[in-house]
Amino acid sequence: MEPSVFSTIILLPAFILFFSKKKSSKCSYKLPPGPPGLPIFGNMFELGTEPYKKMACLKEKYGPVLWLKLGTSCNIMVVQTAEAAAELFKNHDTCFANRAWGDIPQVHNYCQASPALALYGPFWRFQRRICTVEMFVNKKINETVAIRRKCVDNMLKWIEKAANSAEKGSGIEVTRFVFLATFNMLGNLIMSKDLADPESEEASEFFNAMKGMMEWAGLTNVSDLFPFLRRFDLQSLRKKMTRDMGKAMEIMSIFIKEREEERKKGTAEKRKDFLDVLLEFEGTGKDEPAKLSEHQIKVLILEMFLAGSETTSNSVEWALTELLRHPEAMTKVKTEISKVVGPNRKFEESDIDNLSYMQAVIKESLRLHPPLPFLIPRETSQDTKFMGYYVPKGTRVLVNAWAIGRDPECWNDPMSFKPERFLGSKLDVKGQHYELIPFGAGRRMCFGLPLGHRMMHFALGSLLHKFNWELPDGVSPKSINMNGSMGMTARKRDSIKAVPKKA
Repeated sequence: MEPSVFSTIILLPAFILFFSKKKSSKCSYKLPPGPPGLPIFGNMFELGTEPYKKMACLKEKYGPVLWLKLGTSCNIMVVQTAEAAAELFKNHDTCFANRAWGDIPQVHNYCQASPALALYGPFWRFQRRICTVEMFVNKKINETVAIRRKCVDNMLKWIEKAANSAEKGSGIEVTRFVFLATFNMLGNLIMSKDLADPESEEASEFFNAMKGMMEWAGLTNVSDLFPFLRRFDLQSLRKKMTRDMGKAMEIMSIFIKEREEERKKGTAEKRKDFLDVLLEFEGTGKDEPAKLSEHQIKVLILEMFLAGSETTSNSVEWALTELLRHPEAMTKVKTEISKVVGPNRKFEESDIDNLSYMQAVIKESLRLHPPLPFLIPRETSQDTKFMGYYVPKGTRVLVNAWAIGRDPECWNDPMSFKPERFLGSKLDVKGQHYELIPFGAGRRMCFGLPLGHRMMHFALGSLLHKFNWELPDGVSPKSINMNGSMGMTARKRDSIKAVPKKA
């Protein structure tokens, strides 16, 4: 026997022992439990159109942390209880602070400049700081009350006009008008412009481009599950997103050039909006850019519309739907508003703090219908031990806020709509109570929450104060379809129609 062969035979067991020890030291903890999947496809055929519900059903069998595999490349860990969420946000927030990038967010290099999707680090911290200080602190929000007042007044006029032209006994799609009002509110805060035309299906080019972006971003992309198919773009999602995002960015470039010309000529309005803030920015810290590029400005502004408009309108729709399904709750909230506001003046933002039952209605609706049932997916930046399990680097992490909000370990009678559970309670949605996290928690929770929360209450309160709402002829509370549809947010599968009558 040749010496080289003899040496190999002798040393082979040592090599096997060495590598098995190395592997076992890395994987001394098992992966989280989960259902077995099919070869190649994994669990992708088991989740249906409302995957947050399917995953919640698996909690009883597999516990607070669930492991799934979708396609050939997507490993997912799902956090399904308040206890597991607290462990993640308190003790592992940094390890799980990166975002999972799919194929679509990389169009036009969007994800690199996006506050929601950018890698956790200095540039993201800078983005959070400038957005919070210049747009989302209470001082700034209080300075823009008149803008929201104008947009909500317009919304009420549009609804009244639509109701007058509708067939008697038929309802109108309330969500459309709330969405338009929120979109115009953001347009005025950011660029001092109304950007949506509610009078026709043909809205502005920018509005249509943004609607397209929201639609494509909310669809499951087969290229993310099977990366080898990415170059084929089988669903044409990359093509569609490239078109609509490109159009939105092109229009944004025009807005920016117009503003720069106005500033040079000294004809810009005295009131400073968010676009002015971004154009004037000059970095002073070591982690700040000297100036913001046009691309960074455009992505930051587009994100404000993507994150702020649909979440608000869908949340108002779910709350109004629950009130229509529960007439006793509708009576209570209407009575409270009548006592605080009265019939002779408009509903004002300053009334919100005095409306404890209306606040409870919105909390209860957000508990049952969080805008993003899985929040925004995270990704592990390193191999991690979590609750006794091994979680490899690159694992996508979902927090099932929908399941947590309906967990019987946290809530009495969790499937029922009972706003009273929040009366006298200190529970809120600001990321400190892990049984109620519709906007996330930790470092990467939604930093637009203060503005969105204000607009949600203002829009719903104004709708309830101005109108008495009824279901269309032939529709009963029990017949309302409460199924959701996954997109960028969890919207109602069938948009609610209601009949507004002057209060």
